[in-house]
Amino acid sequence: MKNSSNEQIAMRVSAVSIIWNIILSFFKLFAGIFAHSGAMISDAIHSASDVLSTFIVIIGVKIANRESDDSHPYGHERMECVAAIILAVILFITGLGIGYKGILIIMGGDYSHLTVPGLLALIAAVISILVKEGMFWYTRAAAKKIDSGALMADAWHHRSDALSSVGSFAGILGARMGYPILDPIASVIICGFILKAAFEIFMDSINKMTDAACDEEVIKEIKNIILNQKGVIKIDQLKTRLFGDKIYVDVEIQVNGDISLREAHDIAHNVHDSIEKHFPKVKHCMVHVNPEEN
Repeated sequence: MKNSSNEQIAMRVSAVSIIWNIILSFFKLFAGIFAHSGAMISDAIHSASDVLSTFIVIIGVKIANRESDDSHPYGHERMECVAAIILAVILFITGLGIGYKGILIIMGGDYSHLTVPGLLALIAAVISILVKEGMFWYTRAAAKKIDSGALMADAWHHRSDALSSVGSFAGILGARMGYPILDPIASVIICGFILKAAFEIFMDSINKMTDAACDEEVIKEIKNIILNQKGVIKIDQLKTRLFGDKIYVDVEIQVNGDISLREAHDIAHNVHDSIEKHFPKVKHCMVHVNPEEN
């Protein structure tokens, strides 16, 4: 039920993203052509690329929420990580493209060929900044709510588009004021922010793909829950691993060696249920019982 609810949230946010990106793409393309702004035309293409990114999110979330089957008995959660990695790569390439273009213009040193854009291009840049920044916070909130790496990557793609529009605004305003150099300088700065976001999204997804352990705070909480269960003497071993946005837990506990098998089973069952109750992200918890060491 929860996976279905999370999927519905992701689909709703993705649909909103697609609609706004299409509207912005056509508006910025019109403004760029009508106001003679190459920066705004490039920005329009950037917005159009976001539509592709959102479709990748939709596919990733859809597959990730499929039920376990014979081919994937542990589920499909990691497919969302694959979608997030693809988006991180797109984000990285986008950042490089913005930065590379800016560096070429700066190194060229000749700005006489740059056409002074019209006022419409400046207005389009402001509208784009406001809309894309709003989409960033809207998508980011949904990504945090359902703990979706792919949706979070899409949120940062919105932020990259907003930053790109900031660069366009600076360049257009600078050109209109007689300082065209502001455009490429802003592009290089924006490139750094986008590359940083892409790297963080990529590494987060890689950790979830390679069975990285939970952070120390989560492990500490799990240990406290286990040790608070009646009959648990100590923890012999505790392992956690991330599986997409889910967590797998393997724990070995010590109990009194003289109790019955049924009593030992009940203790293990309580440990299992307590962990899954306190941590909704835990998809599976395996509890192994060892007799107390004398």
